[in-house]
Amino acid sequence: MLTFLALLALLAVNVTLGATLPFAQVWIVELAVVAVMVALILLVSMEVIHEPPLIRLFSGLGFFWVAIMVGMTLTDYLAR
Repeated sequence: MLTFLALLALLAVNVTLGATLPFAQVWIVELAVVAVMVALILLVSMEVIHEPPLIRLFSGLGFFWVAIMVGMTLTDYLAR
């Protein structure tokens, strides 16, 4: 329950920052908020914190790979 509330609060922060654009480099703060959200999902919701180190490594690499794929998709979309 606390994880859910924390994710909702971080989502509210991210939406507020995106809607108001308080400064030019706000995207850096938004990426940091998203990184905290991913860490919460990995460590608490997926219970990776209780797994052996090899499973932790591969779960982190999986999320990293998804981030690379999303970045490549956005690069292709924004370059056209």
